[in-house]
Amino acid sequence: MGLYLAIFDGDEELDGVEVGAYSDFAVFRDAVVNLVEAGLAGSRCPTLINHSDCDGQWTPNEAIRLEIELLAISERFRQLPAQPLDGEWKPKIAKMFGLMPANLYDCFFDVDGEPLLERLLALTKLSEKRNLPIVFQ
Repeated sequence: MGLYLAIFDGDEELDGVEVGAYSDFAVFRDAVVNLVEAGLAGSRCPTLINHSDCDGQWTPNEAIRLEIELLAISERFRQLPAQPLDGEWKPKIAKMFGLMPANLYDCFFDVDGEPLLERLLALTKLSEKRNLPIVFQ
C-alpha cells in the first residue's frame, strides 16, 4: 500500500502526489530528522515530522508552515551528496527516466520520477491558493 497526498475540491481532485510506500515516506522523514534537525525530531520541521503519515490532512494554515519547512529541507538536501537509491521501485524508476541523482535532493522522487520536494511544495502552494487541505490517503 502506498501513500497518496492529494487536494480535492468537492469530488474533483485538483492535484496529487503518489509518494511511494509508507516506508519510503518514513525514509524521507528520517533523513529530515537526521540531516536537517540534527536528530531532534520536530525541532525545525514540526509540521512535516509531527504529523502522522497514516491519515488526516494538513490544513491550508499548516500548508503555509509546511512550505517554509520544505524550502529549508530542499536547500539542505541540495548541499548533501547523493545516497544509493533504496527500495524496490526507486532504482527501476531512476533507470526508466534516466535519473542520476547529483545530491540528496535528487534521491527523493515520486513514483513518476518527479522530485518529491518539488511536488510537495506544489501541493502546499495549491492548498494555500485554494484554501483546501492536503489529504492523506
